[in-house]
Amino acid sequence: MITIDGSQGEGGGQILRTSLALSLVTGQPFRLERIRAGRQKPGLLRQHLTAVQAAKTVAVAEVIGAALGSQTLEFCPGAVTPGNYRFAVGTAGSATLVLQTILPPLLTTTGTSTLTLEGGTHNPFAPPFDFLAHCFVPLIRRMGPTIELELRRPGFFPAGGGKFHARIEPARQLARFDLLERGTVRQRQARAIISKLPAQVADRELAVVREQFGWREDECRVETVENPVGPGNALLLEIEAEYVTEVFTSFGERGRSAEEVAGEAGKAASAWLAANVPVDEHLADQLLLPMALAGGGSFRTVKPSLHSTTNAAIIQRFLPMEIRFEQETGDVWCISVTGK
Repeated sequence: MITIDGSQGEGGGQILRTSLALSLVTGQPFRLERIRAGRQKPGLLRQHLTAVQAAKTVAVAEVIGAALGSQTLEFCPGAVTPGNYRFAVGTAGSATLVLQTILPPLLTTTGTSTLTLEGGTHNPFAPPFDFLAHCFVPLIRRMGPTIELELRRPGFFPAGGGKFHARIEPARQLARFDLLERGTVRQRQARAIISKLPAQVADRELAVVREQFGWREDECRVETVENPVGPGNALLLEIEAEYVTEVFTSFGERGRSAEEVAGEAGKAASAWLAANVPVDEHLADQLLLPMALAGGGSFRTVKPSLHSTTNAAIIQRFLPMEIRFEQETGDVWCISVTGK
């Protein structure tokens, strides 16, 4: 049984999710200790528990320690079974992170799966649905699987209530790929999403995008959530380039001005464009695991985050892969995944 320190590196829930995913793929059991020990609320939260339950369900796994606040978990997987599944976080906790836990094993199993996931779809500190649908999933499709995502209802913190569907047709073997160039920018789209909030919030955000960051009027639009569950706001800047599409997101919250929200997203997008790399730091976190499952790959990115280096360390506990982080120039790094 692999024993993992859940407080190492970044010390967050990603250690749990990557361990669950790779345990399902490889069949190796693991024991995770000191889960989120350095967090203000240590141990398993509701969204982490839902990820554990989802992993348990798709593989009929044996689990010890799956309880709110638990800082120790033992997980012994069975065989992954494709099928029709529904998982609900039950709070505004991120449903997209639950998908990312069980997606890797379902990408390489023997049959088609359909998933219904409920909870938060647009949460701070988690990839929003739009990032998965427009940035991450198109890259995974290049590796062979067919993945379709459909957003039925967005869910914002703190009310939650979001819902989306996923359909996954696996590939017998994931194909490696390299993402070393971004290519020419083809189009841009700024979307200010509002739920149970005044329209002027979105208008002010888009005004900053146009006036401070030079986006055109026809590249900006307001989206109002129909039949909203609770209040919420997200600004998404989507940039489609020749070889990759990136999505930069900032969330409105109480006490934070629309101008601050727009400034955060705009600065992140501008920094990525200035770096002239295909992968930003958040996408870098997500690409390591599928590239490892494919047997290799590489990409250029900005300086790796602690999330990325921690994720690499966990992947190498389960798979005989070498993940190298090499600085090419000041802000440009190349991350390569190769078999040992």
